[in-house]
Amino acid sequence: METTAELAERVGIAPACEALAVSRSTFYRYSNPMHTVDPVRPRSHRRLSEAERQQVLNVLHSDRFADKSPAQVYAILLDEGIYYCSIRTMYRILEAHGEVRERRNQLRHPNYKKPELLAVAPNEVWSWDITKLRGPVKWTYYYLYVILDIFSRYVVGWMVAHRESAELARRLISESCRKQGIEPDQLTIHADRGSSMRSKSVALLLSDLGITKTHSRPYVSNDNPYSEAQFKTLKYQPEFPDRFGSIQDSRAFCQPFFIYYNTEHRHSGIGLMTPEAVHYGWAKEINAARQDTLLSAYAMHPERFVRKAPKPPLLPNEAWINPPPAKAVHEEVSEVKLFTPGDRMLSELLEIDGNHYIEMAAIMQNSTKEVLH
Repeated sequence: METTAELAERVGIAPACEALAVSRSTFYRYSNPMHTVDPVRPRSHRRLSEAERQQVLNVLHSDRFADKSPAQVYAILLDEGIYYCSIRTMYRILEAHGEVRERRNQLRHPNYKKPELLAVAPNEVWSWDITKLRGPVKWTYYYLYVILDIFSRYVVGWMVAHRESAELARRLISESCRKQGIEPDQLTIHADRGSSMRSKSVALLLSDLGITKTHSRPYVSNDNPYSEAQFKTLKYQPEFPDRFGSIQDSRAFCQPFFIYYNTEHRHSGIGLMTPEAVHYGWAKEINAARQDTLLSAYAMHPERFVRKAPKPPLLPNEAWINPPPAKAVHEEVSEVKLFTPGDRMLSELLEIDGNHYIEMAAIMQNSTKEVLH
């Protein structure tokens, strides 16, 4: 501000403020400060004396009233024919002593470390979650389990069950890992902090398979973004019903949906590719074909494109859950690493407990791309 004042003496206030990006009103307030002294308020003749205020404080601190609010204390004393002051005055006295706060012991949550997960190829990081599907009547639900690869967005396993169960989750994870050929120390599985996700049986399974597990922070909904986004895609489908008539209806809806999701649905996060194309290594060939199409269009009508030939959407190099600051991002990842086996989707029935069936979408190694039913 002193620099502005010095410059204003030579070129004027308006040019100086404009040159230094200083508001003129701010400059005027700085140049002509109004030094005012806060008026001393006279002591009210209605104010309690110090002895009376101490008496009220002693009453509020007594064992009889220590756990009661000023309104409760006021009413009890008034019923006994005693009046010291108003409820508001009791609050003023407590506030003067720093005692207007929650007096019960408050639970303080520990600082949980933010999970930071990086995948630069399929089958490096999976995310899984459970969502409710409303049944035919109020308070009835079916439970949809979904396991998703965060790099390719490919659903590697799913099932619908009558209940949320750690044993069912363990079987789904085990079967999905078997179908995907997961090796020890290859995979990290991320989930929120639901009871099934943190169960002992699931933890022991992951330990036996050599899989690292991570969990979202408590009360943080965006630590599992890929699963949440997949559930939103499911429930925003025009055909998604308000309620399912039976568990068979829910499975009949989910089976074609997940085939569509894996093989037809284009994701903006993976260069408008299908999850299947990225997961099984077809993305580069598809992207090259897209580039040829765009170059042909450019050759026919170059005037329709500004500055340069069009390019297809870029393929991702990596997928993050909670990426670190930009300066800490791994810059050495320069190209997409994709697997190239020719696989196919197989929807099969997995018998659970001998009395009902659960639909599971899983992957079987094969040289064709045909989807079996």
